[in-house]
Amino acid sequence: MGQIQTASSLVALTSALLLGALTLRFRGKSLLMAGLVFVGISALGGGLAPNFGTMLVLYSLAGLGTAVVVPMTTALVADHFPLEKRTHAIGWLLAAQSLSTLVGSPIVGFIAGLWGWRWAFLGFSLPITLLSLLLVVKGLPSKSRNREGMMSKRSHLEGFRGIFASRSAVASLIGVALSAATWQAVMTYSASFLRHQFLIPLAHVSLFFIVMAFLYTVGSLTTGRLVNRAGRKPITVVAVLLTGIFLSFYIATNLWLSLSLAALCVFFASLRATASSSLALEQVPRFPGTMMSLNSAAFSMGSLVGAGLGGLALLLLDYRGLGVIFGSIGVVAAIVFQMFVIDPTKTPTQRS
Repeated sequence: MGQIQTASSLVALTSALLLGALTLRFRGKSLLMAGLVFVGISALGGGLAPNFGTMLVLYSLAGLGTAVVVPMTTALVADHFPLEKRTHAIGWLLAAQSLSTLVGSPIVGFIAGLWGWRWAFLGFSLPITLLSLLLVVKGLPSKSRNREGMMSKRSHLEGFRGIFASRSAVASLIGVALSAATWQAVMTYSASFLRHQFLIPLAHVSLFFIVMAFLYTVGSLTTGRLVNRAGRKPITVVAVLLTGIFLSFYIATNLWLSLSLAALCVFFASLRATASSSLALEQVPRFPGTMMSLNSAAFSMGSLVGAGLGGLALLLLDYRGLGVIFGSIGVVAAIVFQMFVIDPTKTPTQRS
């Protein structure tokens, strides 16, 4: 199972880089539809796979599809929403992701327990993907409101050149990768921490993740209002910093203190995800698709490094050492955003 997930993550990382070039030649709606088709093929293949090798290949297509769907939904926000509404729209996207986990996981478990794991693919993942594809086809405009006429015969590499020529855009990608590593420390190791440190039963740990998903949803929906008041960069910096600080829940020896710190960590992580995505989207307005593809690749890279580094930290140190290491990474990420990233939507006076 670990090999399957790792293969999917590596495919997602590679695909995100390729997508950055494709966004200059194909419309966002077409790419989004293609991504959903890959997810659908993966769901169908996962349900019918006769052996492990086939499952490994077909499940990896889900990584390819996700690498297209996630950045393209965010990039399409720039195409169809005015500036002042984009952060709120991104917040809804991230809230939908956490709600899908909150609602989908119990359904998948129920279906798998009742009819077997294959029907989790065939009876849930596949129909939901087909419904998503239908909604995109019928509900999403084919033409952009904000970038009409910008699809030209540009070089596949032009978007990459434009982004890597911007110090602020590059710093934003680095900050996202670092903050992704801190978030991965929460997602990967918090359940085992609660079970080992406080001997919490697995069922109660599941309840903890339900509460965390709810807090993540609330935080995602709150960020739009905060950004409109304080700005994308300040909210990003504060949220990244506090996410790192509240990783101290790994150090706490009292259960309720640890749970409280973990709840704050997740809440500010949701603010970070929405605000940093909104900030990245505005870095190079000419290439939102390429920027968000690279943003997704940076997040995937940070997640992979975070999972591996966290395992190494546990082998050499303990959960407290893990909390200190990843909390420090969060502080470094906040410094990167503060020192090197600008908000292009603000005037020089407003930035200062």
